[in-house]
Amino acid sequence: MTDQNVATALRSDAQLVVIEAPAGCGKTYQAADYARWLGDQHPIRRALILTHTHAACDVFRARVPADARSLQVCTFDGFITQIATMYHQCLGLPQDVARWAIEQPREGFATLGELVRKLLVRSRAVRSAVVSRYPIIVCDEHQDTNEAQHLIALQLLDAGARLRVFGDPRQAIYGKSNAERAANRVRWQSLRKRAARFESLAFPHRWANGSRALGDWVLAARAALEAGTPIDLRGDLPQGLRLVRATNDGNRGHFRLDSEAATVRALVRQSDSLLVLAPTQELVGSLHAFFGRTVRIWEGHSRDALWELSQICADNRGDAPVLAEALCDFIQKVTTGFTAERRQQCLREIADGAQRVRQGIPAEMQALARCILEEPDHVGVARALQRLMLAATPHGALASIKVDLHRELREAAQLDQFTDAIEGRTELSRRRTYAGASMPNRVISTIHKAKGLERRDVVIMPCDASTFSNTDYKRCVAYVALSRATHSLTIVISPTRPPPCFLLH
Repeated sequence: MTDQNVATALRSDAQLVVIEAPAGCGKTYQAADYARWLGDQHPIRRALILTHTHAACDVFRARVPADARSLQVCTFDGFITQIATMYHQCLGLPQDVARWAIEQPREGFATLGELVRKLLVRSRAVRSAVVSRYPIIVCDEHQDTNEAQHLIALQLLDAGARLRVFGDPRQAIYGKSNAERAANRVRWQSLRKRAARFESLAFPHRWANGSRALGDWVLAARAALEAGTPIDLRGDLPQGLRLVRATNDGNRGHFRLDSEAATVRALVRQSDSLLVLAPTQELVGSLHAFFGRTVRIWEGHSRDALWELSQICADNRGDAPVLAEALCDFIQKVTTGFTAERRQQCLREIADGAQRVRQGIPAEMQALARCILEEPDHVGVARALQRLMLAATPHGALASIKVDLHRELREAAQLDQFTDAIEGRTELSRRRTYAGASMPNRVISTIHKAKGLERRDVVIMPCDASTFSNTDYKRCVAYVALSRATHSLTIVISPTRPPPCFLLH
């Protein structure tokens, strides 16, 4: 099937069009081009693009006209939150629905999705109102929807909306359990059967101006992973693909190659458009140290340490020792060099009331403690972090402390602008959502946070039996990683413990 077939199907009068789109084959281009085409129609037809990550939202916004008022781009959770906010009284929820979802102990947005699904089931008026506002809905990366999100899309389809659905079952990396993955596959197959038009994309556009041979290889790798067979890395490799045979033999929390460390560092140093991919956040931190902190960590949209810190601040207002523990925990998660000794100095100052005269680094720890003693709440914690940021500069008193997660630290230091910690966390998340985040040219990222992104050069490390097992979930994760590079892909693979989804010998 050709790109023109897909473009024609999208612009047709069919109510449901489903497009299966492998990574790099023009899905975002087709969806954005369709949105631009809608904006040119008279009368203007309003369209909604639903994605599953804020990074994808940023990509779509960059590809459509800035003045496209008839187009809205948001995450599926954001769309559900809009509906819930509009009908919060019917749902028995407070007006600030986003805050309510964030405050839930488990899966608040999943719970919200189920509430909205039930509302749409029982209220034809609500369904009609939503469809009236958004008569055309583009669902991006539909393989990542949960059951409530999928059913909400179908309810709006039944209410008269035109649905344009893009998905790739091989990129389903957010549902880990076998039951979740089986349900995702059933939902995708049911959509294909129900569609008035089903098309697929097959041309490797991502590699058209880079290494076309690499693009063809990635599509072949996708087919192998889909079939459950290993990707053959024996013999001649295509232009743009490089294997580095080395094993990570570092202890837990550290990364060290048994060989070829200099080769890998040189590859990374020479690239000015780089994405280093690792399977876990722990490995991202280890690689950050391995490369001498010369490659930034891509933080994406999530702020896990800030979420925990703000919750403790909200639950323990007035309890300076607990807040000091939370402050130290947060600092240790977002920086390197805040040692156990520094932590104990800070906590001792809290216990002693920061009464004694200190000099040097102990004086800096005392200053952090005083911020919390004077204001034992989120304000004091934020001001302690502001103090830390000033001292942890190259010429500051705490120059030995290096910041790893710059954005998370900056946002946590802004909590004093808000009435309470949860309000601050919610508002900072909103700002992040609408402002977007520019990605540095050279970053280290988890594979999940890099989904939907691309760079000229990509390094995947470490690739071994423990990081890429032979489950369907891990094969999907491997495919997402393999498909990010446009010109050059380097796989740092263990010759002694190669992943079972790769055939090395």
